[in-house]
Amino acid sequence: QVQLVESGGGLVQAGGSLRLSCAASGRSFSSYTMGWFRQAPGSERELVASITWNGGNTYYADSVKGRFTISRDNAKNSVYLQMNSLKPEDTAIYYCAARMGGSSWNSGYWGQGTQVTVSL
Repeated sequence: QVQLVESGGGLVQAGGSLRLSCAASGRSFSSYTMGWFRQAPGSERELVASITWNGGNTYYADSVKGRFTISRDNAKNSVYLQMNSLKPEDTAIYYCAARMGGSSWNSGYWGQGTQVTVSL
């Protein structure tokens, strides 16, 4: 069992930066692939970025490549999302998620989400 708690969301002007954090409790955090998803009003939840258990492989949605960076610190049971050059279309609830390698995100663990709002 893994519990995930996100923090770091807020209101920022376009062009600004935010750093989201996700603190995990439970065993074997370093065994999980971690991801950040987002869901805007009226839209489906989408995978923004993910990182494998040792940080060796990362994935980014095309919409955030070059602006967002995902990282993790297994010693602190934490994963981060550095978001730069934010745009109004980045406004969404951001969720942290964990899954074991080879399994689906739907079968993994999810946080409650943190709101990110980017104003013009």
